[in-house]
Amino acid sequence: MKRTLFSLLVLLTTLVAHAQDLPQVTLRDLSGKPVATSSFLQSGKPIILSFFGTWCKPCLRELDAISEVYPEWQVETGVTLYAICINEGADVQMIRPTVHAHDWDYVVLSDANGELKRAMSVSVVPTLFVLDGTGKLLHRQTGYVEGGEGELIHILRQATKQTTTHK
Repeated sequence: MKRTLFSLLVLLTTLVAHAQDLPQVTLRDLSGKPVATSSFLQSGKPIILSFFGTWCKPCLRELDAISEVYPEWQVETGVTLYAICINEGADVQMIRPTVHAHDWDYVVLSDANGELKRAMSVSVVPTLFVLDGTGKLLHRQTGYVEGGEGELIHILRQATKQTTTHK
């Protein structure tokens, strides 16, 4: 009996560790206004968190590639992409030129103090997360994979199906 309970406890601990919810922290938008991560989930639709640095070429390529298909993804799945800049101590004024040069239609936020980066165990960029509308982690991708958008839309479609099935 004790062995069964111990095994069950280990299994539940493992499941909880893998079902990483969206941490509750406050970031800054490009106007310098605070944005709580809890506001990301208000629509109940899937979200993408893409951690990037303005100096990181693979990060910029990944965000540019997604930018080409993002409008269709929004229509099909309702997804919102949050591009999280991890430049340490960066003033939002330093991020704007990169965003404007690439003409991204994302919500771009600054994690200048690294709070969200640490909470989500991001050690390298680019790192991308797909979360469902409740904040449950569905997918984590480290590094840019050219053409990887096909896998991402598949994950988003599955998340959308699960959301509509459970209503």
